[in-house]
Amino acid sequence: MRLDKYLKVSRLIKRRTLAKDVCDQSRVQINDRPAKASSSVKIGDKLDIRFGQKIVSVKVEDIKENPRKEEAASLYRVIGEVPVPRDEKEENDYLKGV
Repeated sequence: MRLDKYLKVSRLIKRRTLAKDVCDQSRVQINDRPAKASSSVKIGDKLDIRFGQKIVSVKVEDIKENPRKEEAASLYRVIGEVPVPRDEKEENDYLKGV
């Protein structure tokens, strides 16, 4: 299954066009390699997705074309969430409230 479609049907990302944009911005990795929206996703793959100030790591548990809302969470397992370190200027601006 294509990466952008998997992100949408698993409800990790709300819309497929948004999933494609996130992939085009190099914010998604499959098995520690940068991934395009057209990359194939297989059971057992590890996905790292950058959402703002955190990186969410998930393992692909199952692939279904049209899962129901209740089944979507069973398609993956969250491995962990890691905050993205800020650079020094961004940290100072954050602390100053800018």
